[in-house]
Amino acid sequence: MPLALLALAVSAFGIGTTEFVMMGLLPNVADDLGTSVPTAGYLVSAYALGVVIGAPLLTAFGSRVPRKRMLLLLMALFTVGNFASALAPDFGWLLAGRVLAGLPHGAFFGVGAVVAARLVREGRQARAVATMFLGLTVANIIGVPAATLLGQHLGWRATFLVVTVIGLLALTALARLIPYVPVDAHQNVRSELRALGGRQVLLGLATAVFGFGGVFAVYSYLASMTTEVMGLGESSVTLVLALFGIGMTLGALVAGPLTDRALRPTLYGSLGTLAVVLVAFRFTVHVQWAALLTVAVIGAVGFMATTPLQMLVMTKAKDAPTLASASNHSAFNLANAGGAWLGGAAIAAGWGWMSPTLVGAVLAVTGLGIAVTAGLLDRPGRGGPGTAAGASRVVAEGPRTKEQREPAPGGVSPSPSPASGS
Repeated sequence: MPLALLALAVSAFGIGTTEFVMMGLLPNVADDLGTSVPTAGYLVSAYALGVVIGAPLLTAFGSRVPRKRMLLLLMALFTVGNFASALAPDFGWLLAGRVLAGLPHGAFFGVGAVVAARLVREGRQARAVATMFLGLTVANIIGVPAATLLGQHLGWRATFLVVTVIGLLALTALARLIPYVPVDAHQNVRSELRALGGRQVLLGLATAVFGFGGVFAVYSYLASMTTEVMGLGESSVTLVLALFGIGMTLGALVAGPLTDRALRPTLYGSLGTLAVVLVAFRFTVHVQWAALLTVAVIGAVGFMATTPLQMLVMTKAKDAPTLASASNHSAFNLANAGGAWLGGAAIAAGWGWMSPTLVGAVLAVTGLGIAVTAGLLDRPGRGGPGTAAGASRVVAEGPRTKEQREPAPGGVSPSPSPASGS
């Protein structure tokens, strides 16, 4: 594994920690700033809003910036946002700090996924992207539980100071380990936006919104399910969140090689299994060992969908994959906000603490339906769009110029240029 992938994983660890830790710190923030827990919940939405806005915007503005420099700028902005959150004097400033920290999230993973895919040989691109995402999943095993405990004992500001330090370490790793990866000469905002508007790209983003929304419909209320339904104490919430993170990590490890072999079947299988497991959770929740096992499985099958979705949009936006890749994270955060809102609406309607599992199952089935529809509409072809071989070739070669795409005189196509980067 190239050491550059480790730098990307460390960066993802910091981003994952600050994204999810707020869910465990809401009571502490509410007490310290004199507001209610539901109002403090807007801090979760503020981060998601930053991701949704920042992913396409920053990626478009940075379309001509060399990839390594872009990663450094985005991580610097992330670090400043967390430092501002730690020093926020009141709720309004903290809200602004959360938006600022969220702005570079999607753009970083979008650029990072393209860079990761360029660092390895053909046929291993999905595994490289999954390796970067391992940092995100490990954050849910170690970063989020540890940061939550830190915030509960030393105050929530200490949590954001630690994340700031992680951001500085990630900056150092990126500067030392990431090779120079130039942008392609023809790449610009117009080509990126044109690629983003493709039917298969839009269907892929819609799959992410609905399919991954099923995960967040349940994950957002997992703490309450632990104490109210499983019958475990508040001290067990950290353990349950860690089990979810372990499942996410296992899902990421499995998703890489499976996606390299069969992209769409991996996506279909993960979404279909997610729907089944979410329904099963309504029954296993009353048996503690079975409930804990189910939580880990939900994390695994839910996160298995992220790698094929990431590779899918990068493949379908083959002439300008960066903006599509970043927008995929906007879709994931729309799934975060939408899934949490729908799950909360079901609870507020009096359907019970476990009602989000049915909401999540419906969302997962909807995402599966969109994914299958996209697959049926996709034109079949040997090694073409939608296949693992096609994904590997497009990402490995990178965007191609007009001259490279058009046949040479005599009907013979010129050979593709080697991948940019290392």
